[in-house]
Amino acid sequence: MAAAAATSPARAAAWAFAAATCVKLLLVPTYHSTDFDVHRYWLALTHALPARRWYTDASSQWTLDYPPFFAYFSRLLALPAPLVDASLVFLPVPDAPPSFAYLLYLRLTVAFSDLLLLLASVLLLATDALTRRRRRPFLSLALVLWSPALLAVDHVHFQYNGFLMGLLLLSLHFLEQGRDLAGGVVFAALLCSKHLFLVAAPVYFVYIFRHYCCGRGVVRGLGRLVLMGAGVAAVFAAAFVPFLYYGQMQQLFNRLFPFGRGLCHAYWAPNFWVFYILLDKILAFLLRRLGFNIQIPEASFTGGLVGNSSPFAVLPKVTPITTFLLVILAMSPCLMKAFSKPQPRHIIRWVSYATTCGFMFGWHVHEKASLHFTIPLALIAMDSLEDAKHYFVLSIVSCYSLFPLLFENQEYPIKVMLLLTYATLMWVGFSSHFAAKSPQEGKKVNESSSVVRKNSFIGWISFSYLLGIVAIELWSQVFHHYVFGSRFPFLPLIMVSLYCGVGMMYSWMWQLAWIVRH
Repeated sequence: MAAAAATSPARAAAWAFAAATCVKLLLVPTYHSTDFDVHRYWLALTHALPARRWYTDASSQWTLDYPPFFAYFSRLLALPAPLVDASLVFLPVPDAPPSFAYLLYLRLTVAFSDLLLLLASVLLLATDALTRRRRRPFLSLALVLWSPALLAVDHVHFQYNGFLMGLLLLSLHFLEQGRDLAGGVVFAALLCSKHLFLVAAPVYFVYIFRHYCCGRGVVRGLGRLVLMGAGVAAVFAAAFVPFLYYGQMQQLFNRLFPFGRGLCHAYWAPNFWVFYILLDKILAFLLRRLGFNIQIPEASFTGGLVGNSSPFAVLPKVTPITTFLLVILAMSPCLMKAFSKPQPRHIIRWVSYATTCGFMFGWHVHEKASLHFTIPLALIAMDSLEDAKHYFVLSIVSCYSLFPLLFENQEYPIKVMLLLTYATLMWVGFSSHFAAKSPQEGKKVNESSSVVRKNSFIGWISFSYLLGIVAIELWSQVFHHYVFGSRFPFLPLIMVSLYCGVGMMYSWMWQLAWIVRH
């Protein structure tokens, strides 16, 4: 890997992407999830029906619930589909399992769209915002392209996160380079592709307003504000005006923001609400033992169902507005930093922290949303030894929290090997990078090198926590069956979410502390 990086950045990037693509091709025969069926249907929907019917069609349970740019993206992918398999664009979608050509085509569309992630990563790799002179290490690119969580979610479970993350990283590249107008426009395009990135919008707004529009005189600042507003408005107009013309805006927004889905996803994301729910259940149990008449609702949370129920027996019910206020409150230190001293070299951290806040405190968060901050943080994981330690733990926890997504037996060795390979890559790469720093780089670096050699890169607390993941996995895969049999089938999922939630809370607090200090 070091030899590849030493030749040329372009060749090293091509080599890393080719290696990742080979792994993706090996994953083609893996199982296809409901998300595969969703995107399979959207491909046919956008090809077979005119745009005016995309957000009103209800002939399938897999209704289109992404913003218009993603619908246009699906339409683009559908153009050559009939040349491969005509059934790819049939409505209704055939109930029969897809042919191998059908499966291969859809898998390849995901791999092909990852070229945008490659482009954005290479651009971010080329210039390090911390020094403006040296490049980011090649390992940073490998950490993005070889992310086991991204491979599992996109190329086994099936989604297009690589393409979407490419848009986010491209926007961050422009902001790092001081090209705020381009960064804002690309981020607007991202929002029109997947609206869940709205959680980063407050940071973008505050940063761009202060860095691009303010401090340049009233006239010039106002002109820049108008220019930025016009650019963003043009993007949103291109996405939504056709559907405004069709009279579909109400239906479209109902699809994009289905608040009736409830606080938690069927499989709990490892965030703050895991602890809130379990605390409610513990309090209800204790109060009932003390003689209080506590009505415990039907186990909508522990049954893995999605719905707008009120499952809390003791603690107050959580509403969407409550989660929104908590996200903004958690994000406020970052917003104040971005307002008081907007610095391009910190923009990746600020955006990553904002998406972390959305993951930790948001409404109906999917476990896959951890990609929104783990992928950007990979690019700055080697900025310091502390960053590397933090990312090492976070990336393992994030990937392990996704294990229940790949629930079939034939995928078990795949997800384990992907995680172990990535962990080994990080261990060797981080240890070598920080231990090999030259004495001329300063006392702080020398101290970091000695810490790497003495403590084997991570401390005993982090190491013990990661060993706990092994214990949780052994219980889920082996001992749970022997102790409980077929009872409490959701218990292993609760244990995974709760234990990974501890790691995610640590990551959120670590990022918050970094922002406060800097």
